[in-house]
Amino acid sequence: MELNKHNNSILLKDFRKLARALTLVENDLAGSADLLKEIRTSDTPVIGITGPPGAGKSTLVNAMINHLSSQGKSIAVLAIDPTSPFNLGSLLGDRVRMAEQFNKPNVYIRSLATRGSLGGLSGKTIEMTDVLQSAGFDYILVETVGVGQSEVEIAGLADISIVVLVPESGDEIQSIKSGLMEIADIFVVNKSDREGADAFANTLKKLVHQKSVPIPVIKTAAHRSEGIENLINEIEKYSSGVNVKRAFLLAEKAWKLIQNHKMKDIDKKKLQINLEKASRNPEFNLYRFIETFI
Repeated sequence: MELNKHNNSILLKDFRKLARALTLVENDLAGSADLLKEIRTSDTPVIGITGPPGAGKSTLVNAMINHLSSQGKSIAVLAIDPTSPFNLGSLLGDRVRMAEQFNKPNVYIRSLATRGSLGGLSGKTIEMTDVLQSAGFDYILVETVGVGQSEVEIAGLADISIVVLVPESGDEIQSIKSGLMEIADIFVVNKSDREGADAFANTLKKLVHQKSVPIPVIKTAAHRSEGIENLINEIEKYSSGVNVKRAFLLAEKAWKLIQNHKMKDIDKKKLQINLEKASRNPEFNLYRFIETFI
């Protein structure tokens, strides 16, 4: 894969080269390790968008793209799709939901399967995000699968973590407080045209104002593009400050990459098949079985 010789980055305007680079990295093809060692990432903010299923994350991302692209900004989107724990297949449905964006010259969208990662993020997410950062986009959006408490893993990747909730989340406010409350840089109450939205947003504001650094709570109705400008303004305000998460992010990314490197020779599908055979033995012991991998 050819890099820009001046700054070791993949040229932004050549989406074909960018797509090939991402495919190279995603599939661990020959040359991918050398590519990753040579790229130089930019200061492009990585914005993680997470939240429970049904919160309207894809609709929100779509509205954000429309707003940013209308300002002449270039945007890359990495849409993380769920991988089935049974057949290891992925829906990759975000391409359909964001169909209106595909012909925009300043928007690049790529889907990525979770490949069984519990937090909705595979190690490839980190590598592919770094490739996108080398391409010089103005913004990179990473939309993750809503998978309960494990979605906090986005905190180890994104410069800004946006947690998307809906008014119906009011019944789960305590679990939100103990989980996502810890990783959110911005809360979005989406579908705020629904009943109970104001009350829920006010409750959320009371909770976040108990923290030493209050977290912004933005109300949106993404399907109507309402509140999107306020959200973008909050993102820009956050991005303009010093990135106090830099050391934490680097440590989290390094940990995840080392972990994946150690596990790269273990095929989950093959593991499942071997376990099925081994477990038929009356003397089967799981701990003796996994000892062969350690």
